[in-house]
Formats: sequence, C-alpha cells, structure tokens
Amino acid sequence: MVKKISNPMGVCQVCGKEKKNSELIPATLIRKSISTIIKKENPEWSKKSFICLDDYRHYREEHIQEILELEKGKLSDLDIEVINSIKEKELLSKNINEEFIKEKSFGEKVSDKIAEFGGSWKFIISFVTIIVIWIMFNVFVYASKAFDPYPFILLNLVLSCLAALQAPVIMMSQNRQEQKDRLRGENDYQVNLKAEMEIRNQNEKIEILFHEWKKLMELQDLQIEFLEELVDKNRNTDSK
Repeated sequence: MVKKISNPMGVCQVCGKEKKNSELIPATLIRKSISTIIKKENPEWSKKSFICLDDYRHYREEHIQEILELEKGKLSDLDIEVINSIKEKELLSKNINEEFIKEKSFGEKVSDKIAEFGGSWKFIISFVTIIVIWIMFNVFVYASKAFDPYPFILLNLVLSCLAALQAPVIMMSQNRQEQKDRLRGENDYQVNLKAEMEIRNQNEKIEILFHEWKKLMELQDLQIEFLEELVDKNRNTDSK
C-alpha cells in the first residue's frame, strides 16, 4: 500500500497526522462502501485524499459490523465477540474438551463415569452375570432357604431402584454433552464467521496491492520510454 509521490511524507485526511507514504492509502484504492463510511464522518474526504493504515482498519471494522447487521439484523453476543477479536487480533478457536474437564465438579465426574460404564458391554455382561447367579442361588443352591424365592420380588425391587437412579444420572451426563456440543457449535460459528471476514479483508488488500502493482508497472513503462528517448537522442547527437 505505497503511494509514490515526490514528498516521502504525507498527511492523513482523517486524523490529520503526518505519516510516511508507506503508511498511507490513497482514496482511489479504497472500496466504495468503506469510502462512504469515511465520507460520513469526514465531509472533506475526496478522491485525492489519503488515509493512514490505523484509521483504515478502524473504518474497515465498522464496515464489517454494517455487513453483519444487514445480513443478520441485530448482532448477537457471538457476532460482537467476532468483531472484537478482529479488532484485537485475538484467536477464537478453543479446546472445548479441556475447558469442560477443568470445570467438572465431583458429582459431574461421577455421573460421567456411571454413564460411560452403564453404556458399555462390561455393564451388560456384569449385570446379566449377577442376575443369573442371583436366580441360580435362590432356585437351586439355597432352594429350601432362599432369601428371594420365585418370583424374585427382592430382585425386582433392586432392578427398579437401579433403573430409577441410573436414568437421572445418565440424563445429567447427556445434558453436559449437549451443553458441550452447543458450545462447540458456537465456537465453530465464530471461527467460520471470522475466517469469512478475514478472507474478505485479504481480498481487499490483494485488490489494493494489484492496483499499486499496476501503477508501478505503468511508471516503469514510462521510465523505459524516457530512457529509450534519451538513448535515441544521444545516438542522434553522436551521429552528427
């Protein structure tokens, strides 16, 4: 973003500070939508004006906010966090699993372990084994002195209590998983939104650099023509 002029220093039309030419962007290279925002706050802004990089970034962020408001209406807290992260150049990606592990209470850890064990083949095999042993002891081994004779009322009571306690514990673990998935989804949304905005910004920078490169090439062509004219002139002088 360099404007080649005779004076190595220039003045930003927005802040009025003197800046190096390498830190100034001419108005002709700024996107029309951003230029309109600058014009609203700076009536003296024209096609011959220059703006420094810091002020340009400020108005570019305002432009991003306007785009989001037009596309989404009222900005959510997630959208505002994305805009602030662009301003502060902060990372948005997070490891949700690590945050959840750090924030787990003792009860939550227990519920997760119970849910993990309750949904495994170890639990099924262990549970079936205990039931078979229970029935065998009461039917065959201690048939005359069975502590839970057929129809196994005590076993039914144990199973009912186990199901009544296991269900809410598993639901607690599922609720935490849903919360984790929601936070992961929100984080993915923020990262994708920021990536989209940054890609737009990069496209603008490439466009500016392309125009600058084009002007430099034109300047180079003019210099080559000037040198050719000088060479021809010297040849003509020598021939005379």
